[in-house]
Amino acid sequence: MNEIINLKQKAKNILHKRLEVSRLLIQTSPNIDSGDIRAISPVDLQLLFQLYDKIFFDNWFKTKFRGKFKFSLSRRMTRSAGHTKCPKNKDRIKPEDLTIEIRISIDFLFHYDLVEGNKAVGGIATSNSLEALQLVFEHELCHAIEYICFGKSNCSKDRFKSIVGNLFGHTGEFHSLPTNMQIASQKMGLKPGDAVSFPFKGNKLHGTLYRINKRAVVMVKDKQGTFSDKQGNRYAKYYVPLEVLEKY
Repeated sequence: MNEIINLKQKAKNILHKRLEVSRLLIQTSPNIDSGDIRAISPVDLQLLFQLYDKIFFDNWFKTKFRGKFKFSLSRRMTRSAGHTKCPKNKDRIKPEDLTIEIRISIDFLFHYDLVEGNKAVGGIATSNSLEALQLVFEHELCHAIEYICFGKSNCSKDRFKSIVGNLFGHTGEFHSLPTNMQIASQKMGLKPGDAVSFPFKGNKLHGTLYRINKRAVVMVKDKQGTFSDKQGNRYAKYYVPLEVLEKY
């Protein structure tokens, strides 16, 4: 079963197969009709998985893996573009009852065009959000392969780097896709430490931008607040949509 980890694809074949996957996905997906992803569902991830299994692996997952795959989308993942979950007690689960989940962050895809600059995934440059999705998905497939073959997976270790490099030509384990911090900086000129204001219950509150995740975290001076600084000032914490923030 572990023969897949010894498979090594040639660079020109990887590119050809990746393009074939994208062509067929656009042809069969109910949501994705071009390289610019505007809508996506778990069904599209299922289709993507089937295409990769057929085109890259000659249906290795279908014929060798007795368990199930689950595919999901997340709007909460603000740093990682993908995540693969496998039960820690894998060895105590019947092979046919094992479920591995691949989760993709959709904000990285929908926000792809909001900033300029390098948008590489796994050390490979991308030119649109579909290419980014494919490279993220390839990374997660290698996590799945490691889980299936070895029971654990770590993309910072040499074994994973060897697998993802041999199968998909990746030269790195990180991505440079737009984060909410980059979007706020380029589009709105915002960064942590800035003085900002925002509407709240008919009033305008003023505070300090503390952190940017999916929403902005703003600290507002409040004598009854539960947070304090070294000078003894007390603050209340607010989670604010980026679009309503104003810098002053």
